[in-house]
Amino acid sequence: MKRRLRLLPFAVAAFIAAGNTPATVPDTMSAAAIDHGGGPEVITIHRLPVPKPAPGEVLIEVHAAGVGVWEQGSRQSPDEDTHFPLILGSDGAGIVVAVGAGVSHLKVGDKVYGTSEAFYAEYVTARADHVALIPKGIGLTEAGVLAISGLSALQGIDDVLQLKAGDTVLIHGAAGAVGTLAVQFAKLRGARVIATATDDSGLALVKRLGADAAVNGRTGNITAAVRQWAPDGLDAILALVGGDSLERCIDALRTDGRGRIAYLYGTRPLPQPRFATRMTLYTFIAGVPEFERLNKAVEAARLRVPIGAEYPLAAAADAHRRLDAGHLLGKIVLKVQ
Repeated sequence: MKRRLRLLPFAVAAFIAAGNTPATVPDTMSAAAIDHGGGPEVITIHRLPVPKPAPGEVLIEVHAAGVGVWEQGSRQSPDEDTHFPLILGSDGAGIVVAVGAGVSHLKVGDKVYGTSEAFYAEYVTARADHVALIPKGIGLTEAGVLAISGLSALQGIDDVLQLKAGDTVLIHGAAGAVGTLAVQFAKLRGARVIATATDDSGLALVKRLGADAAVNGRTGNITAAVRQWAPDGLDAILALVGGDSLERCIDALRTDGRGRIAYLYGTRPLPQPRFATRMTLYTFIAGVPEFERLNKAVEAARLRVPIGAEYPLAAAADAHRRLDAGHLLGKIVLKVQ
């Protein structure tokens, strides 16, 4: 349960003097929530109380929320101890309208993005260290789908694969939310990028984003594409989808013990272990240093954030129908404000 922020009279003056003038916030809000698990139709609009920021949190007036593929599972099969109604949404962007005690790096009026729970709503609370100022060149709508995908892409490229200039990396499933950003971050690091997608529109997109080569991950000749750019085999693979197509990609990896694979949590099925190949399952990590590094990379790369589709908050169920259909280029966004 969220704790209410209580300010004594002398603290209110300090609160306002620090630039945290309270914004006008209503008592209730619209939110897209579920009362039980099921298909997209279980997502309906509820009228719920606006949450209050606890110490270390901020209250955000949400402008846009990302619709992540992992939210299918939350919608279909909520945990047994879930408290309903459950508001979905793991990342988004908006404007800070209140701050809890102990928050110093954010203030009322800041345009921010970040990760939390319950972003499918007009207001959401989030840990202040899981929120950051929106980087230059990115609008509120694009920022709504940036946090989780951006952290996942950059940390896969930098921390897990440790790509350096001159490396050849294959990004498998490059036309999706994480892959489109990973292509750009890999090019920023000076790597040669081979990207896979499953149709012509996806292949065209990853080429526009900077991939040196694009190949159909289902029907294309991955071996031939790799041989052109890396005769001795790939240095690294960022795996965002699994299955037989991924196994064919792994066959093109160098075999001298320096090949490595990063596969994002949720990739199914998991790749088969290979001798003398470093294979790392990872997930994103949020925090102030992580967002600072992401913002620097976003600005340096002049990042483009592809949006697969836009829906208003009231059509969140339709957004999930589109999510269930698959084959998205980029990520779905809910426009809230």
